[in-house]
Amino acid sequence: MDLKDKVVVITGGGRGLGRAMALELANKGARLALVDLNQDDLDETLNQVKAAGSDGRTYVCNVSKEAEVEALFESVVTDMGGLNGLVNNAGITRDGLFIKVKDGEIVSKMSMDQWNLVMDVNLTGTFLCAREAAAQMIKNKQQGCIINISSISRSGNMGQTNYTATKAGVEAMAVTWAKELARYGIRAASIAPGYIGTEMVMAMKEEAREKIAAGIPAKRLGKPEEIAHTVSFILENDYVSGRCFEVDGGLRI
Repeated sequence: MDLKDKVVVITGGGRGLGRAMALELANKGARLALVDLNQDDLDETLNQVKAAGSDGRTYVCNVSKEAEVEALFESVVTDMGGLNGLVNNAGITRDGLFIKVKDGEIVSKMSMDQWNLVMDVNLTGTFLCAREAAAQMIKNKQQGCIINISSISRSGNMGQTNYTATKAGVEAMAVTWAKELARYGIRAASIAPGYIGTEMVMAMKEEAREKIAAGIPAKRLGKPEEIAHTVSFILENDYVSGRCFEVDGGLRI
């Protein structure tokens, strides 16, 4: 796919990895539909997209709400004249041990709120956005690509029962969609980042960041731009589909 003037939706586009993805694609001439819950964050990303010489629109949407997602993709197609790509980047964490025990006594369990909130955003949100993106592409006879953001944690990570379940799920869904949607000229893939130097990670204590980096074969955190570059590679390579790209500096959890 030549990204020049192509319309790409990025959820979680207000900051972090989403902003890095937006700037990467803007530099290649894509037009961005930026989706998040915070309008101020979206406005800042859009300003940077425009400074990079491209353009786009912002949309406030809760990706876990079916009616909002349906309206979102209808608006994107109406406002921007079509849809060529989707990056399912929106995601949250609510970490905690499955069962916490102290002195032989159970002191806490992962709550249903911790479970449901992460499921709603990471898994249901990814499902809804991809479903509506694919529906619009098929309806308008436009070929396209859907990218899910998974995680190195998808294979299992302590304190993240809920998060790992969703990240394994979004990888599996991308494989399924690659098989189901190929007949319509729609590809699907996923990316599993390792530890990336987003604002949240960089806000950690320096000692904690150094300890994490020491355990990575590359001996450093990944850069948001390196994940963004992987997004553009998948979008641009029309023979890439159904695969998960691990971008983790050689680390395996």
